[in-house]
Amino acid sequence: MLDKNLIGHSFGQRSIKVEEWAVRWYARAIGETDPSYHDLAAARAAGLPSLRVPPTFVSCMEGWLFNTFDLLALARVEPSRVLHAEQQYDFHAPIHAGDTLTYEPRIVDVYDKKGGALEFLVKGTRIINQDGTHVADARSVLVQRQI
Repeated sequence: MLDKNLIGHSFGQRSIKVEEWAVRWYARAIGETDPSYHDLAAARAAGLPSLRVPPTFVSCMEGWLFNTFDLLALARVEPSRVLHAEQQYDFHAPIHAGDTLTYEPRIVDVYDKKGGALEFLVKGTRIINQDGTHVADARSVLVQRQI
């Protein structure tokens, strides 16, 4: 059974610089065709300071900073019984290549359904940029099936 005392647990803060090569790589991987994600000149011609960052790339960078298996170990979740059930983003300001983002993930909820047969762990991550601007919130839900 997931421990409700985990609610509020913070994994601390870690920062990462958004590199142009990584934005281009990710944009190609997801099939993004807008040149403002690939071509610096096109981004600047569109009035942007640098390459646009695809919205879901914030989760990719979080994965570089924080190991998901650390979360699973803390919560005593069995990796073979867990699924990624939900992902949500709320953006508050634009993110561009060259920004330095600081992530602070924390466990925000633990609950169950179907009489405890399904347990849910909700992680919320606050993301700020180098200027202290709150640029985004990411929310992910993991579900574990009990045997």
